[in-house]
Amino acid sequence: MLTYSLPVRHVSEFADAVRDGLTKAGQKELPSKYLYDEVGSSLFETICVLPEYGLTRADARLLETHAKDIVERMPLPVSVAELGSGTGKKTRWVLEALSRRQRTFYYPIEISPSALAACEKELGQIDLVSVVGYEQTYLEGLRAVVRGRDSQEHLLVLFLGSTIGNFDREMGDEFLREVRSILRRGDALLLGTDLEKDIETQILAYDDPAGVTAAFDKNLLARINRELGADFDLTQFQHEARWNRDERRVEMHLRSMRAQSVTIPAALTRVDFAEGETIWTESSHKYRAADVLEMAKRTGYRCDGQWIDEEWPFAQNLLICE
Repeated sequence: MLTYSLPVRHVSEFADAVRDGLTKAGQKELPSKYLYDEVGSSLFETICVLPEYGLTRADARLLETHAKDIVERMPLPVSVAELGSGTGKKTRWVLEALSRRQRTFYYPIEISPSALAACEKELGQIDLVSVVGYEQTYLEGLRAVVRGRDSQEHLLVLFLGSTIGNFDREMGDEFLREVRSILRRGDALLLGTDLEKDIETQILAYDDPAGVTAAFDKNLLARINRELGADFDLTQFQHEARWNRDERRVEMHLRSMRAQSVTIPAALTRVDFAEGETIWTESSHKYRAADVLEMAKRTGYRCDGQWIDEEWPFAQNLLICE
């Protein structure tokens, strides 16, 4: 049975983030976490099966192949927490491998209630696995999990996909340090990292010919309309993906197709757009395999294992808390 903590989604927080991001000097931007409402999460699930988006399949292949090795590196007893679980499909390999060794508690941490419900449906029937969901942000949920665990219990935290790539590199380091500060020595973080590849392949993964990623990106404006009463005309914004060579990242932007003004009542603001001006909605930083080892060392971990997919350059990295 899936149980929930109290939800922390507040319209005022969303409104504040939208106002701050769209009125800041210079480049307008919106936090990528708000892409994932119920509609956005469903669209992202579709993105994950597109032929151009090989990341998710690489992530899953590595877990399917190496889950047994990964969990055998953890001392028992161990529970599993996942930051941004989505529907939990890829997590099945880890939980099934663990369930052959012990009874396991699995704590998906997710801001989308529909994703948590899908996660329960996907994983709730695995023998010897109990699912306890937290509808919270990553760090709030992880703190709640840690407060409730047994003193002898180790924790394996999953941060799959390439969500770490959504952080600027400095902020990614800071996030890993915050996770480390919550955990105990000997706990572990399984970190997914998308590796660098040719530019055309990277761009297609974020701007597919079918337009699913464009719909995912534009849904953020539709969400602002739905939840904050705004009057964005989605036909007047165009999705685009860019490769930033200096920062080694793909950026998603929404470009205004004309000069226009948008009113956002719940944010108590009106935003003017020049023709061609963009809203920066997401970044996905790419790594080299050696980058991850260095990142682990400077943020309080040691890399106990690194597995790299042969078809789509992507790495699973098991980081042990020092």
